[in-house]
Amino acid sequence: MLDPACGSGNFLYLGLKCLKDIEHQVNLEAEQLGLERQHDLTGPHNVLGIELNEYAAELARVTVWIGELQWRIQRGYAFKTHPVLEPLDHIECRDAVLGPDGQEAVWPKADAVVGNPPFVGVSRKRRELGDDYVAALDRTYAPRVAGASDLVCYWFDKAQRAIEAGTLLRAGLVATNSIRGGANRGVLQRTCAKGAIFCAWADQPWVNNGAAVRVSLVCFGKGDAVELDGRSVSTIYADLTAPGADGEALDLTKAMVLPDNTGASFQGASKKAKFEIDAAVAREWLRLPNPHGRPNSDVLKPWANGFELSRGPQHQWIIDFGTSMPESDALLFEVPIDHVQRVVKPERLRNNREAYRKHWWRFAEPRPGLRLALAALPRFMATVAHSKHRFFVWLPSTTSADQALIVVARADDTTFGILHSRFHELWSLRLGTSLEDRPRYTPTTCFETFPFPTGLTPADTAHQRTEALPGGTLIPADLAQPARTHATAIAQAVQRLTTLRDAWLNPPEWTERVPEVVPLGMDDSPYPDRIVARPGFEKDLAKRTLTNLYNQRPAWLAQAHATLDQAVAAAYGWSDENAALPDDEVLRRLLALNRKRAALKM
Repeated sequence: MLDPACGSGNFLYLGLKCLKDIEHQVNLEAEQLGLERQHDLTGPHNVLGIELNEYAAELARVTVWIGELQWRIQRGYAFKTHPVLEPLDHIECRDAVLGPDGQEAVWPKADAVVGNPPFVGVSRKRRELGDDYVAALDRTYAPRVAGASDLVCYWFDKAQRAIEAGTLLRAGLVATNSIRGGANRGVLQRTCAKGAIFCAWADQPWVNNGAAVRVSLVCFGKGDAVELDGRSVSTIYADLTAPGADGEALDLTKAMVLPDNTGASFQGASKKAKFEIDAAVAREWLRLPNPHGRPNSDVLKPWANGFELSRGPQHQWIIDFGTSMPESDALLFEVPIDHVQRVVKPERLRNNREAYRKHWWRFAEPRPGLRLALAALPRFMATVAHSKHRFFVWLPSTTSADQALIVVARADDTTFGILHSRFHELWSLRLGTSLEDRPRYTPTTCFETFPFPTGLTPADTAHQRTEALPGGTLIPADLAQPARTHATAIAQAVQRLTTLRDAWLNPPEWTERVPEVVPLGMDDSPYPDRIVARPGFEKDLAKRTLTNLYNQRPAWLAQAHATLDQAVAAAYGWSDENAALPDDEVLRRLLALNRKRAALKM
């Protein structure tokens, strides 16, 4: 047995104990048959390890010997004395994925691999491993392992390659539950294409370095029975799901990105430094002049992050110099650039990324594609990437969206309603990944694969023109029938939902609207009015958040969503069946529609 990330040896200890228990049981059965026992066929020499940390590797060797001695005491076996302990050089101290020359590391031959490889997400790889190491990983493992994969994926890839080469029979590895989706899932798709997953637990609690996480346990290679979460199944898909109780296949890993959906959904900007400022400070700066006559409103924007959507107003603004403003122009915004020079620049100059150091006054990833898509819109919709509940909110076009948000560049209520439907929520839960117990929404796997109703796809709304209906509801312009009828019904249903939701979040009895500050040199404020608590209602209002609302899910909210779902179901042609459709049937129909549209575009 090999653990190629053995740490201090816990898996090796358990593996050794398992091997010796099997040998002991065989000896007992041999005696019953009148055969002679054979002692000490298994021992520390049967467990192999690779560990990068020298202290942990030495501790693993000690752990294995302690486990051997304890087992012999418990089973009544005498200690070996010639010698008592032997060297355990086969627990090696080295890198398990890259060799010293930057090439792929070689694993020793084993019957089984087990282990708990390091939990390092893609967002932390460069910070913890360094640019050179990540570049070496990309050179060595591409295209088998995508650069956007978590570190654990390299262990899965190496184990699968060893199985294919015949130097390994089976493997069982622990990963965060994000292994089931996004770029990470690529290694499991290869496993399913080249072999099989024969046992898995899709989503289990785990404690890692004192932090609670959610993990997937995946066993692949040569196995007899197939079990998922302790129940027998016919097969296990790469997203660690299986066919339904009726045995009908529902392999959502076969869903494909739809060309009609691209260019509409984006991750918000990544700043990688403290560009944000308090709202009161921003309002003071908006009244200040600059030597070139431009107002500070050019570079000051209300800032929305995940807390802004889930917990209510955070009252923060941000200094945003856009995607291409040169340093010479940024210096003319006197007070904002002074803050950036004092607070941001020192942090940026220590960054490992050359581009971040060179353009220290700009966001690290300003998302030019997102800004171009939003340029002509009065508002856009956003959702928190990692969230227990999948709700969207409207944000004014003056808002700067943080990387914690996923933005949809559309202003019509019809698209807003479809994204709020049960059908899109089910799809995004299964096609997305997760962080701990919070599902993760991504522009690619969740939005770009989702089959919108016919005539209402992002391609149909790509012109971004809207038509106002009585009451202010906006639908995409120039829609043909029957899409226009469905668009109207969906928009009106979601407007009702939004109106009720907004009234709960900000009761007029508890709140008042205050005009936002007018920047110097302007006749009107480019920012919408802000909502503030009336005196005495601050604590009550602070409890009115979307997270709390969807945790409670009162009857009026459930009813409003049900009405919206009926309108969206009608657009799919499922109006008579919506209430009775099981989740798997909804997903099966959506997958069929996805595959049909993908085939038409090929």
